[in-house]
Amino acid sequence: MIIMGIDPGYAITGYGLVEYKNNKFRVIDYGVVSTPAGMNFPERLLKISIELERLLELYKPDVTAVEELFFSRNTTTAIGTAQARGVAVLSGARAGLDVYEYTPMQIKLAVTGYGRAQKQQVQQMVKVLLNLESIPRPDDAADALAVAICHAHSGNRSSARAIGGYQ
Repeated sequence: MIIMGIDPGYAITGYGLVEYKNNKFRVIDYGVVSTPAGMNFPERLLKISIELERLLELYKPDVTAVEELFFSRNTTTAIGTAQARGVAVLSGARAGLDVYEYTPMQIKLAVTGYGRAQKQQVQQMVKVLLNLESIPRPDDAADALAVAICHAHSGNRSSARAIGGYQ
């Protein structure tokens, strides 16, 4: 199964593509879609959409998994990030894929075994689980790979499907 993990953001959206087969991972690609601060917001969302759809067409994953948002302070940032997250969910749906969503705590638990793990612990486990020489950079790409790992370890649970949460 090929999984595309997405860490949404309107300035930087991380993506990670992994193959999970026979309980083993193989990294296909990872990176970020960046939008400059001076770009108007609708154009930023459009760029994210275009790039994610290009990646979905190129790699043809079986599923996409997107990190759910958790914000406790800056509502302006939260709204913009939520809109970028909507673009990510829509891109997966447009590609005809099931879209799954996981909370930061679920991702940390699936990757490290501890739901309150520190960011550095998650990144180190991403490196180990994917047999990489170094921690993927930038952080958003490592986070996206963690989302993909979470989905592989969680399976195709219907309760994690994005559309299931809105009915």
